Amino acid sequence: MIDQDRWLLPEGIEELLPPRAARVEGLRRRLLDLYRGWGYELVTPPLIEYLESLLTGMGGDLDLQTFKLTDQLTGRLMGVRADITPQVARIDAHRLQREAPVRLCYLDRVLRTRPEEFGGSRSPLQVGAELYGHAGIESDVEILCLMLETLELTGVPDLHVDLGHVGIYRGLARAAGLNAEQEATLFDALQRKALPELGALLEGYGVRGAARRGLAGLAEWNGGEECLDEAQAALHGARHGVGEALAELRAIAAALRARRPGLPLYFDLAELRGYHYQTGVVFAAFTPRYGQEVARGGRYDGIGRVFGRARAATGFSADLQHLVALGSDESEAAAGGIFAPWGDGPALQARVRDLRAAGERVVSVLPGQAGGAAEMGCDRRLVERDGEWHVEPL
Repeated sequence: MIDQDRWLLPEGIEELLPPRAARVEGLRRRLLDLYRGWGYELVTPPLIEYLESLLTGMGGDLDLQTFKLTDQLTGRLMGVRADITPQVARIDAHRLQREAPVRLCYLDRVLRTRPEEFGGSRSPLQVGAELYGHAGIESDVEILCLMLETLELTGVPDLHVDLGHVGIYRGLARAAGLNAEQEATLFDALQRKALPELGALLEGYGVRGAARRGLAGLAEWNGGEECLDEAQAALHGARHGVGEALAELRAIAAALRARRPGLPLYFDLAELRGYHYQTGVVFAAFTPRYGQEVARGGRYDGIGRVFGRARAATGFSADLQHLVALGSDESEAAAGGIFAPWGDGPALQARVRDLRAAGERVVSVLPGQAGGAAEMGCDRRLVERDGEWHVEPL
């Protein structure tokens, strides 16, 4: 008796079968062409690195998500990447060392110890783009627009974008005199929008006056642009860059609306994804077909400092497998093909080569095989008439 368990894959680890694998590969090529058209250069970092490099900088936030093993050659601890962004930051800061703005993109596998959501993948096909060396909102807007084009190309419908800014919370926490532990605890309550707990923490920390009103208000300032008006009125005169962060958020939203009229924009001043390494605007894309974000990104200036160069940086990432599952483009599945007879004749072989060179899918019948054209996914056939080979519908 065969043990069926030997064929089981680990939970959260999946394989791509036809025609999904073909669709993912087709979209991969189209996405890389899209990024090249925007001036983004492809990089392919290693799947595995020494742990101290892999978890340096923003990578330290990924420690629990990283599979670890010992290098048999050196005895040093290594890790399998759980996120490609820290590796790309290292490439910009340490390997390229350019002074001009650098645009880099990637599309490759990552491996995580646990899924980010219940029933999710532990081996996403991470796609993303990063822009280094420019600190203005223009680069944030470019990355946002490129993220939206990525989602549209993969067929994800009915998109809307959520915007936030970690500088607002950081400035208010600094004004309140919170220490690192208090700031982290308050951050957790804000993410859960646990208002009674938030009030109790502020009371326990002795936060009073404008700082308390500002920190408590963050959990309620979400929705349309009117929430920015409320925040600006309530935080008027706030120090430590709070006003500048609000103004930056408004400017990014205005620029995005100019380029994307009709795009639904929402604001959430308590949304602080990536707080431990993000430094400015944070954003995420959503679709009504799915209850969680389908892509995310933001600004993380100074990420390259640990690699010797503190560069301005902004970028986004998504899971291509996830986008394919949500998308509506079935072009790869409907591609069909041409069923050709087996033979060594020069005319037949030349015709098959020409068709394949033109991008057609040509499947040769094998002598004695089971199944015909339909089983091979073909909708046409190659037939000989008057010494010439013609493509005809089945």
